[in-house]
Amino acid sequence: MASSTRTRNAPARKTAARSSDSSLGLWLAVAALWLILDQFTKVLIVQNYQLGDSTFVTNFFNVVRVHNYGAAFSFLANAGGWQRWFFMGIGVAAATFIIWMLRTHPHQKLFSFAMASLLGGAIGNVIDRVWHGYVVDFLDFHWNFLSPLFHQGHFPAFNIADTAITIGAICLILDEILRVRKAR
Repeated sequence: MASSTRTRNAPARKTAARSSDSSLGLWLAVAALWLILDQFTKVLIVQNYQLGDSTFVTNFFNVVRVHNYGAAFSFLANAGGWQRWFFMGIGVAAATFIIWMLRTHPHQKLFSFAMASLLGGAIGNVIDRVWHGYVVDFLDFHWNFLSPLFHQGHFPAFNIADTAITIGAICLILDEILRVRKAR
């Protein structure tokens, strides 16, 4: 009797494993899309802009070339060089953890989209640190109402990887809010 139960359940386990693998593939493809978009735009910037160049696009947006040796908001940018390896290590550790999370929760769509976005963004910025020693930022938004917070109202320049990370973080928060509401 036990052997027939094992035989009957084996195909179900294989189907579930295949389904999980295909879902993981979907989320890795989402991460890859973020990564490709990020690296493509950075290549365009590096090929067409010198450090400090700026192109006016609208009264609130410029395309620039900035090198960020730190993390968000240039955190630790002037730390003497060790931060490159520190942030690369964090990026690799985060990518490893995120892939594990995607493998264990592939059918949680919003959560997995968030994780895939974080993964694509993290890898994009790690690639910059490996190739250049800094992250290439180029999106410069500015508004007068930001002047009390940022120099001349310019929000710190960022890139597509940062956008993916931000979208991923927002989706994680939203996923948690929805999960808590559903549990009530």
